[in-house]
Amino acid sequence: MSNSFAPLDPVSNGPSSKKRVAYFYDSDVGNYAYVAGHPMKPHRIRLAHSLIMNYGVYQKMEIYRAKPATRHEMTQFHTDEYIDFLQKVTPDNMDTFSKEQGKYNVGDDCPVFDGLFEFCGISAGGSMEGAARLNRGKCDIAINWAGGLHHAKKSEASGFCYVNDIVLGIIELLRFKKRVLYIDIDVHHGDGVEEAFYTTDRVMTVSFHKYGEYFPGTGELRDIGVGPGKNYAVNFPLRDGIDDVTYKSIFEPVIQSVMDYYQPEAIVLQCGGDSLSGDRLGCFNLSMRGHANCVQFVKSFNKPTLVLGGGGYTMRNVARTWAFETGVLVGKEMDPVLPYNEYYEYYGPDYELDVRASNMENANSKDYLEKIKIQVIENLKRTAHAPSVQMQDVPRTTLAGTTDEDEDIMADADDDENMDVRHTEHRNDKHVARDDEFDEGDEEEANLANGAFAQNGQAKQRNHTYSDVEMDSGVATPEAEVHNEIEDAPTAVTEANAQVNAELMEQKTQDATPTETLEVGPSNAPSRSDSPKPIVDDEGDVDMAEPPEAATVVWDLKPSEKLSASPTASVKDNIIANVEAAASNAEIMPETAALQAEPVVKQEGESGRQDTDVIAEASEEITEQVQS
Repeated sequence: MSNSFAPLDPVSNGPSSKKRVAYFYDSDVGNYAYVAGHPMKPHRIRLAHSLIMNYGVYQKMEIYRAKPATRHEMTQFHTDEYIDFLQKVTPDNMDTFSKEQGKYNVGDDCPVFDGLFEFCGISAGGSMEGAARLNRGKCDIAINWAGGLHHAKKSEASGFCYVNDIVLGIIELLRFKKRVLYIDIDVHHGDGVEEAFYTTDRVMTVSFHKYGEYFPGTGELRDIGVGPGKNYAVNFPLRDGIDDVTYKSIFEPVIQSVMDYYQPEAIVLQCGGDSLSGDRLGCFNLSMRGHANCVQFVKSFNKPTLVLGGGGYTMRNVARTWAFETGVLVGKEMDPVLPYNEYYEYYGPDYELDVRASNMENANSKDYLEKIKIQVIENLKRTAHAPSVQMQDVPRTTLAGTTDEDEDIMADADDDENMDVRHTEHRNDKHVARDDEFDEGDEEEANLANGAFAQNGQAKQRNHTYSDVEMDSGVATPEAEVHNEIEDAPTAVTEANAQVNAELMEQKTQDATPTETLEVGPSNAPSRSDSPKPIVDDEGDVDMAEPPEAATVVWDLKPSEKLSASPTASVKDNIIANVEAAASNAEIMPETAALQAEPVVKQEGESGRQDTDVIAEASEEITEQVQS
């Protein structure tokens, strides 16, 4: 039927409409196939990408291969049990999951196929990363034609959709944006997205779709949300055969009213290609330019925009339209004659960048559309004008796990130092390391600090040299070689002798009888930089405190035993303790373990016996020096 509406505006994609555009594409997406004869064909995304590249559109945008969404990221919306099922089920073991298939609606429309979970990860990863880049201000528009799977529910697959990448992307946007607008121009109602945000005013969902005896059977005009989300769900039910001019007459005034009343901070646009004329499953009559007119109008609001794919079951038409709309978003004029590409035969017999409307009857009368439009705008007037949101401080990192600094590092890593060297994608993928692969844990750092790991091909080093100021971090062990201990003994004796002279002078000024005891507290705790030599308190002799369990000591301490009143005897015991500490390469003694009672001789065979001889000889030599 004929309708008298304003003519369709020519789609402008000149230089004045340029934006910073991030484009997400994973070449693996075309490798997945649902089942033989299934209308959903991921290969269409590869066709669209081929046109985008051969038209040179890539020169005006940044191209990314997003990290696939992880199980944890998917469960930001979906239930753990549902995602676990998608991760485990395969065509080979699906018979053992017959009960779960019924529970999660996996079967006919949503079959189990090889790589199901990986396919969902690619779709969701692109949408989440696109939202993350918008949040960080890295781009004005993010494109993920592999996304837009709007039917998936929290714990249920539906309408060829398993994981709802749109909801995951919106959740990411909501971490930084107060209000997000979702627009759906797929021929089917975006029921999964509407259901997810049906009770909140932070997301307004607007869907233009076929309503009636048509999948999914939802999206009635009076479905407007509940509770805080009342009037924030907008549904515009349509009939068969709507054309470009008619669609424009209802799309632009409704979206303009939404922008005026809701004032979103970001927009998510689902560009389902099944609303095009001649679609295998669709019933609308939009041309490529009529479809792209919606994209251009949304772009004109200059809001951060996430553009996604969706339905579309005539591959050549979907590829043409998404390639053309990519050109609209980046502001590039595109030749109506298709460039030659590896899928050129798909576009015969005309080989043109165009999808034309047919002579299909338009069942949408002017009166019908006007009544719907008036009611929709009345509902919008009942909403709070730009509803306020209580926002909290948002961490710099996003769900995708990257910061601005990470992005700069990754960007630098992408630059080839030698532009003549080319590697295959497979080789590059093999060199992608996990985030934590080269991180050193606390235990490893401690071992490195203590010289436990050999570096640069050198043998492990143990440092046994003690100084008056600090002690090296090397830790001697009972397995230390005997000759090292013997070589260290004379040095230890000399140092101990010097210590004796200083302590004798100090002891002469002290009363021989101890008058106070030193209370052990946190200040007496050993540290790596403490001197290994015992320290005599200024107040006189002290009670002995038991060292902490962590300290490795080779003496049998007696905390309650008082030292002899004789300064000489105290000094002798002190000397023996010093010599034994140096000779046995023990760890640093705590200050509270400074003065020692009887040393315990190690029983370790021949090595232990040699240790005893060294200690005895050194003790006799020092005793003679003291007595003289």
